[in-house]
Amino acid sequence: MLDVGEEELSRFNRRAVPVGEAQQLLLSRLSGVETSRPVEHAALWESGGRRLAQALTATSDWPPFPRAGLDGFAIRSADVLEASAREPVTLRVIDAIAAGEVSRAIVEPGTAVRLMTGAAVPEGADAVVMLEQTAHALLAGAAAVQVKHAAAPGQHMAQPGEEFRLGGALAGPGTLITPGHIAVFGTFGYAEVAVFAKPRIAVFATGGELLPVGAQLEPGRIRDSNSAMLAALVARSGGEPVLFGALPDRLDQIVAAIDVALTSCDGVMTTGGVSVGDYDVMAELMSSIAETGEYSRMPSQVLFTKVAMRPGSPTSAAMIGDKPLLALSGNPGACFVGFELFGRPLIRQLLGDDMPLPASLQAELGHGIDKGSPHERFVRCRLRVSDGRLQADPLGYGKSGMMASLPASEGLIRVPSGSRGAAAGDQVEVLLLRDAPMEQ
Repeated sequence: MLDVGEEELSRFNRRAVPVGEAQQLLLSRLSGVETSRPVEHAALWESGGRRLAQALTATSDWPPFPRAGLDGFAIRSADVLEASAREPVTLRVIDAIAAGEVSRAIVEPGTAVRLMTGAAVPEGADAVVMLEQTAHALLAGAAAVQVKHAAAPGQHMAQPGEEFRLGGALAGPGTLITPGHIAVFGTFGYAEVAVFAKPRIAVFATGGELLPVGAQLEPGRIRDSNSAMLAALVARSGGEPVLFGALPDRLDQIVAAIDVALTSCDGVMTTGGVSVGDYDVMAELMSSIAETGEYSRMPSQVLFTKVAMRPGSPTSAAMIGDKPLLALSGNPGACFVGFELFGRPLIRQLLGDDMPLPASLQAELGHGIDKGSPHERFVRCRLRVSDGRLQADPLGYGKSGMMASLPASEGLIRVPSGSRGAAAGDQVEVLLLRDAPMEQ
């Protein structure tokens, strides 16, 4: 790990800061921004994947009545204390109800009520015996049931308020709404819910060599695939990408695009132009902001212009007023890694997520990473379970400019700085990429 006290200076006086420090520099400046974010209402069934904007509470006890947990008979447990398969207890059946119905009968000694899963357990009963532990019978010519197993009080029935109490918390602001939340919210009558509006993130690439994706290749030029990738990553993280396309390496055009973006977007993400070449305009822009402390007459601050990591060390960030500008590398792999470390947490912070950083776990390294690095490395990997152990297999084509391994990436192996790298069998930390599957 880079010593925080050591400064790495290069063109534009760029100091490499550790990844964790850079993340906190960015997220701390965004803390509290979500409380002023616009709120909109979404139909319950459309709210999945959105962030809840207000606390929701139970509008009743749940269950609201004693509720049968399975098909069977509502009984008094005291009536079947001695019941067994050899000596079943016979009870008179006085009613039969389905879910949604309420029996008017009262279960008295020696009686039972046939009922279905979810039905209200009638008055007088304190247990439900499952259908499989009974047999049909007759008692004095009337319908009856033989119970072949003793039942404990409360068996196979949920008591009122067992899961939720009236006014109890269901979920708080910032909660990522899952299908499970939707089931709970619907249970309590929330046909629509208040959610934070998706942060609008302007996306553009820089570079005179870039062509539109649909264009024919030309000598020395490549298609702008990074903009589309970055926009997809923004959308998958809960943001709304606004694509500005590819711009030439001209500072005036970059400034004009950012000016337009700031009027309608909540943040700007760029790819390319962050290194130290003669045409790296984003690096030039960051240097200007650092020198003047402003951008287009707005108070602004550069947070970092170099991160002690591989790939993507030129990743840079600034605050323009209260809006973030994140400048990512133009190399596809480095752009991808930079977004996972900074872009996704940025969006999650804007949406009120109280744990915006990537989740991680420990895994066994499938094969060695021989090359050391003076900076922390993030190596794309595939995850699999072998002999009950989670393994992380580094993917080939690991150079930042190579993209062949991007579709297969399920995690990022975090390799500490140093000359050693990591050996096969080592326990390593893996940052999980969202929705990453694992092979068995």
